[in-house]
Amino acid sequence: MAVSERRGLSGGSPTQCGWGCLSLLVLMLGGCSGRIHRLALTGDKRADIQLNSFGFYTNGSLEVELSLLRLGLQATEEKPKVGFSLSRVRSGSVRSYSSRNSHECPLEKNSSNFLVLFLINIKNLQVQVRKYGEQEKLFISPGLLPQVPSQSGLPKPAPTVPQVSEGRTTPAGHGHSTEGQPPRQLPARDPSGKEKELVLGLGHLNDSYNFSFHVVIGSRAEEGQYSLNFHNCHNSIPGKEQPFDLTVMIREKNPEGFLSAAEIPLFKLYLIMSACFLAAGIFWVSVLCKNTYSVFKIHWLMAALAFTKSVSLLFHSINYYFINSQGHPIEGLAVMHYITHLLKGALLFITIALIGSGWAFVKYMLSDKEKKIFGIVIPLQVLANVAYIVIESREEGASDYGLWKEILFLVDLICCGAILFPVVWSIRHLQDASGTDGKVAVNLAKLKLFRHYYIMVICYIYFTRIIAILLRVAVPFQWQWLCQLLVESSTLAFFVLTGYKFQPAGDNPYLQLPQEDEEDVQMEQV
Repeated sequence: MAVSERRGLSGGSPTQCGWGCLSLLVLMLGGCSGRIHRLALTGDKRADIQLNSFGFYTNGSLEVELSLLRLGLQATEEKPKVGFSLSRVRSGSVRSYSSRNSHECPLEKNSSNFLVLFLINIKNLQVQVRKYGEQEKLFISPGLLPQVPSQSGLPKPAPTVPQVSEGRTTPAGHGHSTEGQPPRQLPARDPSGKEKELVLGLGHLNDSYNFSFHVVIGSRAEEGQYSLNFHNCHNSIPGKEQPFDLTVMIREKNPEGFLSAAEIPLFKLYLIMSACFLAAGIFWVSVLCKNTYSVFKIHWLMAALAFTKSVSLLFHSINYYFINSQGHPIEGLAVMHYITHLLKGALLFITIALIGSGWAFVKYMLSDKEKKIFGIVIPLQVLANVAYIVIESREEGASDYGLWKEILFLVDLICCGAILFPVVWSIRHLQDASGTDGKVAVNLAKLKLFRHYYIMVICYIYFTRIIAILLRVAVPFQWQWLCQLLVESSTLAFFVLTGYKFQPAGDNPYLQLPQEDEEDVQMEQV
């Protein structure tokens, strides 16, 4: 069972979702906390838990407060088999440690994938900090940073965390608390030049354990995408897992605010793209007003889509602004973003399917097959957005986080595939009609137009799904915002090209009705 708090972002479903979906959004956003993460696990049996990933610049800081760790019978062993690992990865979408044998304990071997291990020794009430490689400016100190107040709602470990010194600990309840004191530097070096091992104190209260530490990125050489994981090697052998309880607070910060390195430019990016979509929507409405004689209902639906997309991006930008400055979004604005993005997602898929089926332009009734497609796409869009809401309201370490993420990816692919069927059916219909109804020229012109639109939809799906994922993996951590730039730019280009192809103009072959006296001329042109 997992209880966690996090920010929320996007969704997409039509009005069928109704007030039930709105209530769900409000409930899930009620406790989201941005880049100040709180994760509480009860009865978890996993051996490895990826807690979080964050891109740090110089002077960025990571604070971790383990306020409750309850292991039960596992505490009787002297050799540390429980702890945290901090590793640096190239991208946020890549696992922080390579695939390994599930029976092996990553805490018991020297792995080049780890920068720091925090080994929890239950018997000696110590946390051994073991560093790998050369990290001269990666400062690790006990306690939380003094300039950031402790968050309410979590037990403070100050009364039970022992005082820390070089290579030894003071028993719990003696000495001064490390919380609120200036950050300690790494232990001094012995005469041989070798760095002494840092040992943190492990607090013990009843049957639970607690401690806290923070890490400061001291130079450009240490900048990168860091991943924090929790390991419980007692559960690495299938069939012998034992449940444990874990409550941890994680606070990440860069010098400019609480956003990860890849997310810092997103506030300006979404604001600029919101203005672009707004300008596109205004221009589209002006085109509709100038050509009222050939405007259909779907043209106004396309205008509503552009404006909804603009408003959604505006709330998205405001969300990131408050997350960066305060560590959490404003709940009311976050709910508004959910609603507008939900409507945008619904309008997008419905508009693509309606244009592809030729509704309102050349026919006013949908076929049974097209109605079935809408009956599939709309519910799947509701499910996809509920899945996204659940993902964004959960921490990465929550037990159901991976499951909902896979559900969202699968449902999104199904929706993208389903909206292509109306276009394919229209192409087949025009191919058959071009040789039977005597309107060859018009039908072939429409056929060409539908083929172009089909290619546009394929490219849009390809760039916003597959290429975006590959780009996220390939680029350095601080340039991962280019993934969102690609997605939003591709969406804007798709909107503009769709409007150009199906604009309400008299010479648009999609809207033309053949004239009998022009048919011979059209045949010669073909």
